[in-house]
Parts: sequence; C-alpha cells; structure tokens
Amino acid sequence: MDFLRNKFRLLRAARTVGLAGVIVLGACLGYGQTTNSCLDCHSAMPDPLGVTQEKFSQDIHAQKGLTCTSCHGGDASSYDPTVSMGAKAGFKGKIDRKQVPQLCASCHSNPTYMKQYDPGLRTDQLDQYHTSMHGKRLAAGDGKVAVCVDCHSVHDIRPPSDPRSTVNPVNIATTCSRCHSDAAYMKPYGIPTDQFTNYKTSVHYQALMVNGDLSAPTCTTCHGNHGAVPPGVDKVQNVCANCHVFQAQMYEKSSHKAAFDALGLPGCVVCHSNHGIHQPSDAMLGTGPQGVCMRCHQPGDRCDQARVKIQSGLMQLDGAITQADQTLSVAEASGMDVSEARLAQSQARDQLIKARVTIHTYQASLVDQDVQAGLKIAAKDEQAGKDAMVERNQRRIGLGICLIAIAIMLAGLWLFIRKIER
Repeated sequence: MDFLRNKFRLLRAARTVGLAGVIVLGACLGYGQTTNSCLDCHSAMPDPLGVTQEKFSQDIHAQKGLTCTSCHGGDASSYDPTVSMGAKAGFKGKIDRKQVPQLCASCHSNPTYMKQYDPGLRTDQLDQYHTSMHGKRLAAGDGKVAVCVDCHSVHDIRPPSDPRSTVNPVNIATTCSRCHSDAAYMKPYGIPTDQFTNYKTSVHYQALMVNGDLSAPTCTTCHGNHGAVPPGVDKVQNVCANCHVFQAQMYEKSSHKAAFDALGLPGCVVCHSNHGIHQPSDAMLGTGPQGVCMRCHQPGDRCDQARVKIQSGLMQLDGAITQADQTLSVAEASGMDVSEARLAQSQARDQLIKARVTIHTYQASLVDQDVQAGLKIAAKDEQAGKDAMVERNQRRIGLGICLIAIAIMLAGLWLFIRKIER
C-alpha cells in the first residue's frame, strides 16, 4: 500500500513539473502574448519606418501601457490591412508635423488623465508652446520649426531623468544643436549657428559636462523649454539673475545699468558674452586681450580711473593672501601650529570673492571696503606666521643652549668619573 502511495505521489509531481514546463515553453514561443501587428511589420522595415520591439519597449509610453494605436489609431490585433489600418478603427497613419503638438496635448493637457501616471507632471506644455518662437512660427504655417518629437524623440521617448533621454540636462545642448548648428537649415531664419560651439568653451559647459554639476545652465535654463523664446536684449540680466543673485543686486546699483538700458545694450552679455561665457578673472579689468572695460571707455576718463583703482585693490589683496599663505607654509614646514591663521585665511579669500562680486556696482569705494577688510585679515595671518617663525627661532636657540649645557654636564661627569678611577 505504501509503495502505491509513493508511486502516485511521484506521478503527480511529474505531471506538475510537466505542466510548468509547457507554460514556460509557451511563454518562450510567444503564446499568450498580445498581438501587435504594427510592431511585427515595422520591426522588419528600414528607417525611418523601422520600429523594433526592443526600441519601443524603452519608450515611457510603452512602459505605462500605451501602444502604437494610442497615437496612430487602427487595430493592432489584426493582420488584415483593411482592418488594422481601416477607417473604422480610426487609423491616422503618419502624423503631420503640424498636428504633433495637438496630438501630444490630447493626453498631456488633460490633468485628470495625466495625474494617474505622474501626479507631479505639468499639463500646460501646449499653452507654453504656443507662446514660444517655435509655436508662433508653427501657427504661422512654418512646418520646419521644432515640435515635440524633434526634442523628445518619437518611439523611444525616455523621461528627462534618464541619462539616455534627449532632454536630459547633459544632452539638451546637443539636441538643440541638431537644428541650431545646421547652417543650411537655419539660413532662412538668419540665426547664427555657432551657439553650441561657443557653449562648449564656456564655464557652464565645463561645470555640467566635465564636473558633472547637473544644476549648471544649459540651453533650456536660459531660454526655457516648451515656452522657449530668446531673452529680450534689455532683460538678459533678469535671466542671469536667476542664478547670479548677488551679482544682479550689485548691477542694480551700478551706473552701467542706466547706461545700458538707455543704449539698449543687453546687460550682462556686454562684458561676459552669452553662449561662450568664460571663467571671470581680474584680467577683465585690464588693458590686455582679456580686458573688457576699454572696449567702451577712453583712457584716463572717470570710469577708467575707477577701473585702475579697482584692479589695483584686487591685485593688492590677492598678493597679500598669497604672501600670507607662503609665510604660513614655511611656519608649518618648521613644525609650528598655525591652524588658526590658516582658518582665518578662508575669510580673507571670502573678502576677495566678495570684492569681485562688488565690481558689478562699478563703485571703487564699495570694492575698496571689501579689499581693506581682506587686507586686514591677510596682514594678521601673515604676522601670525612671522610670530610663529620668531617662536621657532627662540625655541631653536633655547634648544641649542640646553644641548650645550647637557654637553658640558656630560663632559664634567666624564671627567669626574675619570678622576675617581685614578
């Protein structure tokens, strides 16, 4: 009886394993999968009509459960063209470029629909697009301007947080350059095509692409994204002020603001350029190739005199900090503790940075206040280093005296021992 029970259990286990194998085999062969005649056909086509299952599976829409028919209409469950691409199934086929924004907005402008996928996703992209230069030209009948798919891609759209996304911060400049660096494409608009080339030389590109700072500016940071428009030439400082707050506050106090506004000059761009912004330096106040002041001012005029005073003060403070650092380094190498002065040196550097920001007021007296505060700290730190060196010398003299005394004592002890031995 036990033998029969064991045999029955073995047969039942074998049947269960066999059933599981059939299920796995069926999955491998594709049984039970939803038919998608769109992908089955288009995966065998060359670009631009080719769309593979692998490519579409990377799309955020596919991952959320949408299919080809969500945008193109039709019936993907049928291989009969009269059904899958029939009018009854609402087949739209290729979407005309001019219809793309409205098609995307049929979902993305519906808060109720979109909130079920991402409660934090904005739904005003189409309204913004209508305010952009792209949207305005599209409404005027220009079919060459950028629409949603030009920036976001088509069948492999990824969220902006994905490093592979065409609108990830590290890829945005390259995406924009596909049109804006194409001289032939941009020729009808009379727009320069060197923006991307200049941007790659900028301090912003260095921070983003080399240092990995994702908060560093790229095209959309200054121009906007869906509502992209070139900043007005008299409002560039407002764009820069989003990040450079203190510089903007100083600029508001300067004589440059009133002069630039009166002449219609584009604020910050006059001195710093726009796409090719390089690391600012004190040399910008000089008369050499990097100097910017003398592009407008005449030698010896009131502003030139202020420039000379400002540059002289900055050079003096920078030199004082360097000298103090050298003195402290010598003291440290001698084994002296100057950590407190080292810490204070950071305050001197802060004053130098502050003075360089205050330059934007172009008031020599205000810059001099920061310079003098930094000079006092640097002078105190250098004196601390000198005092440490004096103390070092005193210690060395004391040590020398002690060694001589010890030597004399040892010599006397040796003579005393010799005397006892004799």
